[in-house]
Amino acid sequence: MKKYTIGLIRVLTVQDEDLLSRHGKIIEEAFPELKVISRCIENQPKGIYDKKTEEEAKPKILRLVKEFENEGVDAIIISCAADPAVEEAKKLVSVPVIGAGSSASALALAYGRKIGVLNLTEETPKVIREVLANNLIAEDHPDGVSNTLDLMTDWGRKEAINAAKRLKEKGVEVIVLGCTGMSTIMIAPNLEKEVGIPIIDPVIAAGAVALHSLRRLDTWGDAK
Repeated sequence: MKKYTIGLIRVLTVQDEDLLSRHGKIIEEAFPELKVISRCIENQPKGIYDKKTEEEAKPKILRLVKEFENEGVDAIIISCAADPAVEEAKKLVSVPVIGAGSSASALALAYGRKIGVLNLTEETPKVIREVLANNLIAEDHPDGVSNTLDLMTDWGRKEAINAAKRLKEKGVEVIVLGCTGMSTIMIAPNLEKEVGIPIIDPVIAAGAVALHSLRRLDTWGDAK
């Protein structure tokens, strides 16, 4: 089995090594062909939560993108559902650059055409709206939840389940998680068990797209 090295960028500044590498470990468990090196941007302890913080993050993300390319990674994942700096990064480096938001949205379309987004707070990331377009029929978020720490509580998980159930009641066939913070606590399996429809985790979706991209390049490259 061929192994590929992925550079993964967290847009939340974290000091704890386990927390930093959690998204990478999720991807490695789902896709044993991938080895993930995780790094985070500096001076953004609350991550990206509005347009201003996204613009502040972009040059930091692009520095890490270039750093990863110079170290010889096979692909780069920007582990944020808003896909910050993804388009700019694709123009900057020659390796595949994958955003978690567009990956989750594209994968959801393979499961159905009536799609709901479960956000951490009220706003669905722009890139998810653009990819899903008219297939996005409902959005919701857990009542009272403002960050992923809230989701770690019993009441926070219960509110996330309630929000997912509301989406299903609105007729959605598939639910996209609109925040990679939900991936951090691996809430997707619990939600899928409770609501009985596919839940698309953005971190796992990004891993799937990365692996497909690299296998495609290998296969088609050999065919040339």
